[in-house]
Amino acid sequence: MKKIIAMLLALVMVLGLAACASKTEPAQPEETTPAETETTPAATEETAPAETETEEPAATEATGSVYYLNFKPEADEAWQKLAATYTEQTGVPVKVVTAASGTYDTTLAAELDKSSAPTLFQCGNQGAINSYGDYCYPLDGTAIMDQMSTDAFNLKGEDGQTLSIGYCYEAFGIIVNKALLEKAGHSIDEITNFESLKAVADDIHARASELGFDAFSSAGLDGSSSWRFSGHLANMPLFYEFRDDGVTAQPATITGAYLNNFKNIWDLYITDSATTGAALATATGDESEAEFGEGKAAFYQNGTWEYSNLTGTFGMNPDDLAMIPIYCGVDGEEEAGLCAGTENCWAINNEASEEDIQATIDFLVWVVTSDEGTTMLAQEFGPCPFKDAKEPENVFFQDANKYTADGKYVVTWAFNWTPAVDDWRAAVVDALTQYTAGTGDWSAVETAFVQGWANQYEKENA
Repeated sequence: MKKIIAMLLALVMVLGLAACASKTEPAQPEETTPAETETTPAATEETAPAETETEEPAATEATGSVYYLNFKPEADEAWQKLAATYTEQTGVPVKVVTAASGTYDTTLAAELDKSSAPTLFQCGNQGAINSYGDYCYPLDGTAIMDQMSTDAFNLKGEDGQTLSIGYCYEAFGIIVNKALLEKAGHSIDEITNFESLKAVADDIHARASELGFDAFSSAGLDGSSSWRFSGHLANMPLFYEFRDDGVTAQPATITGAYLNNFKNIWDLYITDSATTGAALATATGDESEAEFGEGKAAFYQNGTWEYSNLTGTFGMNPDDLAMIPIYCGVDGEEEAGLCAGTENCWAINNEASEEDIQATIDFLVWVVTSDEGTTMLAQEFGPCPFKDAKEPENVFFQDANKYTADGKYVVTWAFNWTPAVDDWRAAVVDALTQYTAGTGDWSAVETAFVQGWANQYEKENA
């Protein structure tokens, strides 16, 4: 069952996208995180009096344990608190370890080979199922499946069994500060395609000194930021190519038919910004977020997960925020909506003990039904496909829903089919860095995209 060598070659899970920019410096798996300290068995033995007075119920409550290997650093604190609450209420130890941004795949491969392996982990795309499916416990008929309102985001094995369940869905696009747009004499209603986006951005950039802010926050290529472009922005040419070609499974090759459109929007990002050229090679995700959050930029490419940081940490007014599609000059893009999908999928380790598997299922059911769990999910992850899910107050999701209600097409997550995702993205980032610094040309980006895809697919399927 242990296919670790194959998994290390595959490396198909998403990094930090997937999921998303790091807000903390999370503990590595071998370190002790706050939740680990609070939820070890030793700490939970001294719990409610009922556990000491009646041994059998206490033993029943504390049977099994949970170890969650989380891949979203920005949600680490929320998971640690929720784990501690569950342990306090039930006596069941819950350990949460968060892999550093961009290292989830290698961390997971290493952790699954340990005797104390995760009982709960991320398996967020079909490539991940191909690599880690032997570790995934079939979830059909379990209590957590009974809580789902849709299986649209679930992933299945070759035999049709559900191996990983989508626990939330997200959207990304260009986040807009409408108040700054108005200050510059523009309106969000002006922007309906790439041409109109560029006209507004060019005008703001030209008057940046006068206005006190620029058009785009920095398109940093540091590892904490580059996933926004090698993953999310790269989705644009992939989506349109796959749509044209009717792709329904991971292709062995791509043509790069829409890479000129990718170049359109990338050139706009790196031109109409206060930070340009070689300085972008080391610009971080936190810097880009702060530029937007502090009112130094009107546009910021990111996703729905940024809402709590922008309104909380930076105190932005939700009424000033909106998300628009990533326009890149494709014919008919006036009818596009936001990029929506998920790589946030839970899988349970079928090599865990029977007690730990049941404890993990029980924990997940509590997460998606309890007030504590549903509140956290709504605040951190937005809409969730569970019967008891709470409606998020996130205005970005309201925008996503409005585009759909207005009949706009959803730009689905084509990057879920990226082979050897970390290696492919790393090569794209290297090429973008050289191009942006002025020491390379665009053909290197095209090569990293097209030939890089073929190379990684061949390696992965050798």
